[in-house]
Amino acid sequence: MIPKKVLEKLYVNEKKSMQETADALGCSLHKVQYWLGKHEILSRSRNEAMYVKYNPTGDPFEFSTPKTLSDSFLFGLGLGLYWGEGTKMDKNAVRLGNSDPALIRSFNNFLHTCYGVKKEELTFALQVFSDINPQKTVDFWSKEIGVHKSQFRKTIITPSRGKGTYRKKLEHGVLTVYFCNTKLRNALVRELETLGLKTRSPM
Repeated sequence: MIPKKVLEKLYVNEKKSMQETADALGCSLHKVQYWLGKHEILSRSRNEAMYVKYNPTGDPFEFSTPKTLSDSFLFGLGLGLYWGEGTKMDKNAVRLGNSDPALIRSFNNFLHTCYGVKKEELTFALQVFSDINPQKTVDFWSKEIGVHKSQFRKTIITPSRGKGTYRKKLEHGVLTVYFCNTKLRNALVRELETLGLKTRSPM
């Protein structure tokens, strides 16, 4: 028998995996699984297990409750941007795309101020038309939002459709912000659902 307190200490509090717990106790993985179920201790899903593995010291972000009117406005703005422009179907990352540098800067500021996400932890994907110089566009965005060019993924080139108003509007392409963190993505979705906002994405 494995006492419940022992499993809670190793598996729940110390965040050891089932195999690590078994190794620490000198028993089989099957025995750990059996007693977790017997003691009604919920086992972590595969995604949760991977999250704990790569974040052994805890969440890499911490929600900071807005303390000023300015921070409260930023929090509301950030949620609104994620609701309108974010891709909620991606369950493993916070993801938002737009062609307006000011909007991207505001969302980055929201992530940093409210959740402590540093700019250097973000990655970016740029999509441009084939008649636009991709390197110059990366230079433009890097300068506009204040991030290093090494944070950009390979630029996606889309065939140009000819001249039109969209061409002027998208002269610098569409930039997508990525922060790969399942817990933060779920936290934002929960905030939206608390406000009664639907989070189903058409993408």
